[in-house]
Amino acid sequence: MESIVYKLNVIPDVKAIIEVYNSSGINRPTHDVERIKKMYANSNLVITAWEEDKLVGISRSMTDFCYSCYLSDLAVHGDYQHLGIGRKLISFTQKEIGEETTLLLLSAPSAMEYYPKVGFTKAENAFLIKRQK
Repeated sequence: MESIVYKLNVIPDVKAIIEVYNSSGINRPTHDVERIKKMYANSNLVITAWEEDKLVGISRSMTDFCYSCYLSDLAVHGDYQHLGIGRKLISFTQKEIGEETTLLLLSAPSAMEYYPKVGFTKAENAFLIKRQK
């Protein structure tokens, strides 16, 4: 979409983030405003998509900009899905981290079919300790 503007490291108002999360289908603790604020305060790569002054998409990552980047959130407002915004957010993330940095993520079960379509390879060598709350 030509009317969408992408911005680097602009942290939107937490209410706008929560609106995108809730509309997108991503499962995040949107009832806990302070936790959402903390998630962004402790991230070092945020790319946002805007239509005029409305937040319509967001990617949030933690990276060292030289070896690995964890893309922890990729969310597009439900009214703006299937327009290539998620793909563009991933592309801008890749541009910022550079070619020597691996981009990795954990997919929600509902998005398992999406990520291979946008260039991700499924990994069989991941481990995690799930959060307690």
